[in-house]
Amino acid sequence: MTRTATTLIIATALLIAASTFASAAECTETTGVIGGDTCCFNNARYTGTCEVTTGPDETCSDVLAYLNNQASVGKTYCGNTKVRGGWAQVQCETSTAPVIETETTPES
Repeated sequence: MTRTATTLIIATALLIAASTFASAAECTETTGVIGGDTCCFNNARYTGTCEVTTGPDETCSDVLAYLNNQASVGKTYCGNTKVRGGWAQVQCETSTAPVIETETTPES
């Protein structure tokens, strides 16, 4: 194998690895934690806020899609409500998420 062919193979492998890593990071950023995350939802036809703890292989986006799917059945989210459509994810009032403090610069 020539040096050019070896370099090409290594470069291709690095590109594939970088692409895979970027896709995994993007998935986590857009869908949140998979399993064990606490999600809150509101709907005008539902009293109060619905709080759901996601199961294995499930995200807040999955729960929201289920609640907004008119044909969905079989899960017991939100007290087994039959309300479908019109759900929105909201900030949970008693969030257990870590608070990230930011540095502030003193005003001059």
